[in-house]
Amino acid sequence: MGLSNDKVSATSHELLQAQAHVWNHIFQFINSMSLKCAVQLGIPDVIHSHGQPISLSNLISGLNVHPSKAHFIERLMRILVHSNFFAQDQQVQLPLLPNNNNNENIVHQDLDDGEEEKAVVVYSLTPASRLLLKEGPLSTTQFLLMILDPVVTDPFHLMGTWCQMNNHGNHDHPASPFEMAHGRPFWGLAAQQPKFGSLFNEAMEADSQLLARAVVEECEGVFEGLNSLVDVGGGTGTMAKAIAKAFPNINCTVFDQPHVVANLQGTHNLDFVGGDMFEKIPPANAIFLKWILHDWSDEESVKILKKSREAILSKNEGGKVIILDINMSADNKKMDKKSIETQLMFDMLMMVDLNGKERSEAEWEKLFLTAGFSHYKITHTFGLRSLIEVYF
Repeated sequence: MGLSNDKVSATSHELLQAQAHVWNHIFQFINSMSLKCAVQLGIPDVIHSHGQPISLSNLISGLNVHPSKAHFIERLMRILVHSNFFAQDQQVQLPLLPNNNNNENIVHQDLDDGEEEKAVVVYSLTPASRLLLKEGPLSTTQFLLMILDPVVTDPFHLMGTWCQMNNHGNHDHPASPFEMAHGRPFWGLAAQQPKFGSLFNEAMEADSQLLARAVVEECEGVFEGLNSLVDVGGGTGTMAKAIAKAFPNINCTVFDQPHVVANLQGTHNLDFVGGDMFEKIPPANAIFLKWILHDWSDEESVKILKKSREAILSKNEGGKVIILDINMSADNKKMDKKSIETQLMFDMLMMVDLNGKERSEAEWEKLFLTAGFSHYKITHTFGLRSLIEVYF
């Protein structure tokens, strides 16, 4: 029976290739969940603790899994090796022979005729899996667990239904798929569910650990001449602590919701203040916004920028807003396809869970001008994010 199309331009081979592409996209969630499983089991930590490439049997011995699941761990490692989270090699093992003196096995150093060395598959860490060590100084495990938590992923099942709703002028309709799934905005849920709220704060803290080191090492000129800085939405203060330590002449304030900063201890040049950035931001020479504006709509972002402008003590004393966020148009020709795709995924995450967005340089410029600023400059790029300085 022939196809009903008037004209079929694709060959069977091309259609099968297209099908493989569709399937690959459909199954992408398996990569994420496989990685989550590895982190929950502690696979990176067991390999790290072993101190050398580890065999499957030794890996399973170090994990809290039933021996009957050995075949599952082998297959889990296979997909994660393919994704470059672990490296796989073969290690030659000499045969073990019984030691009649103490009933233990010993390695037979001289092989008899007919005996063969046995090659065993061994696994080791890659730079990516080193970031997944739970006790690592730059661990991203909490970020992974937060993003793949059902609280974050469930709303994506409602994208289609939400898109069909008419939200214009109707405040009874959910503003995002997240609100549709959970009955309240992201920030409201994070404040009312301590377990998820803590996971979110730990995820942001983990992200700041890695980013802060790069910022203080490469951005001395950005902070030069400043006497005070307010880190708006600074959470538990990881970024501000790094800035305060690297630049002791700057008095840093971490400004976040009262329940976030309650009981946090400051230092001689670091303090914590609770409040609402839509109402008033504490005064300083510079206002620091790390991964804040992408959480919000253009209208809300303009409000935050205006409040930031009001908080700047003097435009003549280095007064500015410092933004660390994704710039969708940043060096797109130089960025690899996977990095661009990750930026696009972040944009979808902002749309679904927070009613925010990632922005192009033209969109950033429009925000700055609308909020009353006159010019800006993009001075550094850190992975997927850019540092933007905004001036009166």
